[in-house]
Formats: sequence, C-alpha cells, structure tokens
Amino acid sequence: MEKEDVIPNFHRLLSAESWSSDLSSDSCEYYQTEIFGLLPSSQAHRRQDESLDKISSNPNIPLRDLPVCLQDKRDIRDRQHLQRRSIGSWDSWRRSQQITRRRLKEHLGGAISGLLPWSHTLHKIEGQFGVGVKAYFVFLRYLLCLNLLYCVIIAGSVLTPTLVFRESSSTHGSLGFHNYSFKDFFVGSGVLENSPVFHSFYTRGSLDLDCLNTSILFLLGMFSVLFLSIIMVVRRTVVGYKHSWLTGNRFSSNLSYKVFCGWDFCIQNPQAASLKQNFVRNELKMDLEEQTFQQRVQQRSLKNWVELIFLRVLLNFVVLVLLGSSFSLIYYAIQWSQYKGENHWLVGLMLEYLPPITMTTVNYILPHVFSKVSEFEDYSLTIQLNLTLVRSVFLKLASLGIYLFFFIEAQASSEQKCKENTFGKEMYKLTIFNLLECFFNAFCVAYPRMLLVEKFPTSKLAQLLGKKQFEISLNVLDLVNSQTVTWVGVFYCPLLPAISTIRLFFLFYIKKFTVMRCCVPAQRMFRIASSSVLFHFMLLLGLFMAVVTLVVNINRFVLVDCGPFEGNRAVFNVTSKCINTLPDPVRNSISYISSEAFAFALILAEVVILTSYVSRGRANRKAIERLKDMLVMCSSDKRFLVKQHSTIMRRQQRIR
Repeated sequence: MEKEDVIPNFHRLLSAESWSSDLSSDSCEYYQTEIFGLLPSSQAHRRQDESLDKISSNPNIPLRDLPVCLQDKRDIRDRQHLQRRSIGSWDSWRRSQQITRRRLKEHLGGAISGLLPWSHTLHKIEGQFGVGVKAYFVFLRYLLCLNLLYCVIIAGSVLTPTLVFRESSSTHGSLGFHNYSFKDFFVGSGVLENSPVFHSFYTRGSLDLDCLNTSILFLLGMFSVLFLSIIMVVRRTVVGYKHSWLTGNRFSSNLSYKVFCGWDFCIQNPQAASLKQNFVRNELKMDLEEQTFQQRVQQRSLKNWVELIFLRVLLNFVVLVLLGSSFSLIYYAIQWSQYKGENHWLVGLMLEYLPPITMTTVNYILPHVFSKVSEFEDYSLTIQLNLTLVRSVFLKLASLGIYLFFFIEAQASSEQKCKENTFGKEMYKLTIFNLLECFFNAFCVAYPRMLLVEKFPTSKLAQLLGKKQFEISLNVLDLVNSQTVTWVGVFYCPLLPAISTIRLFFLFYIKKFTVMRCCVPAQRMFRIASSSVLFHFMLLLGLFMAVVTLVVNINRFVLVDCGPFEGNRAVFNVTSKCINTLPDPVRNSISYISSEAFAFALILAEVVILTSYVSRGRANRKAIERLKDMLVMCSSDKRFLVKQHSTIMRRQQRIR
C-alpha cells in the first residue's frame, strides 16, 4: 500500500454532466493537483499570470486579441471594471474615448474595405485558380487605386490652376481637332502635343505671384506624387515582409486543422460552397507539394548535389548570355528608330514603335525561357517562381533603363525644341503599346488557342499546345514595368497617371477574360506570402529607378524652353524668388534645412531610429520564438498528461 501514497491527486472530468460545473471550481481543482507542478509549462504559466496585471492595465488592447484563456479574459474584464470605479472621471472619460476611437477605426476600415471594387470577382478567382492568381489581381487593383490618387493630386495642383489662369495669357493657340490624324493617337503628335497631356501645355499664365504660380504648383504636385509613392510602396513592402517573416519557412500549418476545421458553416450558397471546396483543396495541394519536395531533397546523395550545382552554374551562364544578347538587340533597335526619312506613314509608325516592339518581344520570350530553365534547377515551386521573377525583373528594368539611357543621350545631342515633350511622348507610346500588347495577347493568341483546343481536341497541334496556364510572374512584371514607365513620365506627361488608370481598368477585364475563359488552373500550387513581398519589392526598385531617371534627366536639360519652367536654366530656380521674399527667420530655417549640417543631424537621427527598430525587432523575434516554444510545450503537456493518466489507471487496476 505504499504505492498508493505516491499517487497524485489527479482529477478528471468523467461525464458530460461535469461540463456544467462552475469553471472557476474546476480551475481550482486543477490547480490544486500535484501533477500540475510536474507539467513542463507550469513555470511559464505562472509568469503569464504575473503579467496579467500589466495587460489588464492597458484598456487599448481588445480582450479578444489577448493571448489568454476565456477565464483569464473574464478576470481581466472584472479588474478593468474595478479600475474604472476607482479612477477619476477624467481618466474614465479618456479611456472610454480611446475605446470609442478604436471601434470607430475598425468600422471605418470595414466600410472602406467594402468599397473596394471587384471583391466578388477576386473571391471567385481565388476559389478556381488559387491565391497566387488572386494576388496578381489584388496587385493590379492596388496600382489602379494608386494611379487614381495621383490623378486627384495632379488635377488639384497642376491641371485646374493651368486651365483657370491660362486663357488670358496663352500664346500656344487654341485646341482643335481639324488636323487630327489616326497616327497622332499612337505617337502623341499633332493636336495631342498642345493638349494637357504633355509638358508644354502648362505655361505660367496669369497666376504669377512670387510664392503662388503655376511653376511652383507644378513642382509641388509632382513631388507630392513621388513622395506619396515612396511612402505607400515602402509601407506595403514592409508590412508584407513582416507578415511573411512571421509565417516563414519554419511555420507549418496542421493538415488536420484544414481538413476538419477549415470549413465555413455559414455558407449556404452552392456556388460559394464549391469555391470554398476548391480553396481548401488548393491549400492541401500546396502543403503536399512542399512536403514531397522536402522529402526529395533529403534523399539526395553527395553525387546528386555536385551534379545539381554544376547544372545550376551552367544554366546561370546561359541566362547571362541571353540577357546580354537582348540588351544588344534593344540598343540596335533604338539606333534604327532614330532614322528619319521620306517613308510611308505606316513605315514611320513602325519605326516609331520599333524600340517598344523589340522590348516587348524580348520581355515576352525570355521570361518563358527563364521559367523553363528554373525547372531544370530542381528548386521548389515557390523558389522557381521567385527566381524567375528576379531574372525577369532584371531583364525588364534593365532593358527599360538601357532604352531611357540611350534615348536621353540622343536627345542631349539633338537640336529639337521642347525636349521635355519628346521625352513625354516616348513614355506615352510605351503606355499605349502596353495596352495594345495585352489586348493582342488576349484576343489574338490566348483565345484562338483555347478555341483550337476545344474544337479540335484530337489534333496534334491542340495536344501540343493545350490550354495555357496563367503565368503569374510574367503578368506581375508587366504591371511593374508599366508602373515604372508612369513614374518616369509623369513629370513630362502629367496626364499619364490618368491614362494608366484607364489602361489598368480595361486590363483588369482583359485579364479576367483570359483567366476565366482561356486558362486552366495550375497543376502545382505555391505559397504567395514571399512572392507577394517580392512583387512590392520589385515595384520599389521600379520607383527608385524612376526617381534616379527623373533627377538625371532634369539636370541634363540646361535651358528649359517650354512648359511651366520656360526661361529658367534649372527647374529648381523657380523657388529662389519665393524664398527671397520670405521673412529672415523662415529664410534662415530653409537655408539650414538645405545645408550639410542638417543632413548630418538627419542621418544621425535616422541611425538612432533604425537602431531602436532593429533592437525591437530582435526582441520581437525572441518573443515569437518563446511563443512557438510554448506551443510545443502545450503538445508535450498533453502527451505527458495522457501518459500519467494511463499509468494511474494501470496502478488502480493492479490495486483492485
């Protein structure tokens, strides 16, 4: 009977009636058992109890967001009620206002998210083609809203003042469509050259005060567009990176949770139920694909690793050769497009569009080659997509950079009047040609291919081609490339964001038709978390390239001969007259802000802020690791309890 003395007082709920007992009494019985002191997470739980007082003292955190059990949330709520009774009226009013503002913010966020267009369409695409294709359309919608915001800024700060104060002082003549030709729409010449589309339309006019004139408003509007772009793109990239880091490679979801708990029982529509089934199936396919690849990697021998590394080095060399060849082809296309002669208007139009045609052809063929090359490198599907994206974005941004570099060099040596308009025309042509290329690809390539496969499924050509799959990486790169063109050309073609907004609107429906009617779901799925961050990082690279190009191009125009800065030797000279009229303290402050001393202090402050953020990130990383360890301890607690329970039951049976 000595063994009976060491048996712990282990309490267990024996029937369904026990669930109706008071929760606090059950908790007390559980805490009074000796086995609780033997649990691996008991010490961590005690530390958590000590931190409840700190959590309950912060009313800004909603109770549903606290990582504690239901009984602890009830205790915290009771403590907060007691604190409200004991504190003064001012603190009570301040806390109630904080709760009201938080709830108002939540309701406003829900209302704004409900106003976003195409929500039902995106849900349908996600159910049929996976979250990766949906991420492309979400990215497209984000760019459309961004360009629409640019239109509002430009209309308020640039277009409206010019239209209001232009009539009495305009020397460029009135707009008319009697000389309009079909070619003018594609190259931006003729009547469009003197329209609000291009830089030369925005003259100073009658609004010519020292600190309030068309030139300053134009400069303020353009810098507002670029500054807003930097803020929004950087924020989107950082938020996406934080989310992908929290759910990184070490994060693995439970398959049993997706199978048994992933269903939404509020669904009553059969179509919504079918979409939810497809979504769960795609999630399971992604998990199984990743597990299969990890098993295959673990089974590789040393010989297989050596052969694979040698093959990857050889394929990367082939990629570099293809990139160099494509850059040379773009250079020669730019040289041929500069040829001016007596040609037919159609031949002249083809020469005008020769560089965009060459860039589009190269950017269409080589990414497909890169995608096939990545398949032989034996990476996971997500890494294959990211690697193809990196190679393709280098191709597209580098080809656009080469095009801009050689075009700026050609314009610097030419004697053309209003070089700003000429540069704006090139960006206009790239935007129009991008829309034409998407239309041609959808209705002249993808749709006939789908008809061939459906009407003649037994033919060898149909079996060879098959229905196409939606290439996410290539389509995202097209969006990044076109948005980079918009940022580069907005200074010289102020209505380019409006044109891009219209182009993106039509592009959404063109791509929707292509996906829903001409494509089939991919056989292999991938996770979009890291790829979505890469999408926005590529957009950030495009923005950086646009800012550098704009700064270089502005400094190369020594004498501005048209537009709002006409007669100035530099664009920024329009602000000097305004600064001289300001009071001495304001002028001294502006002089200090533009000096090296302020730049040094700003850099030092940025270093301090970045250091604090890095330290906070390390602390959060350690906290996340502790939370993951707590999850592991919870599972070990369950196994420990089951083991102890089985041991006790066996002892009781032997005693009996």
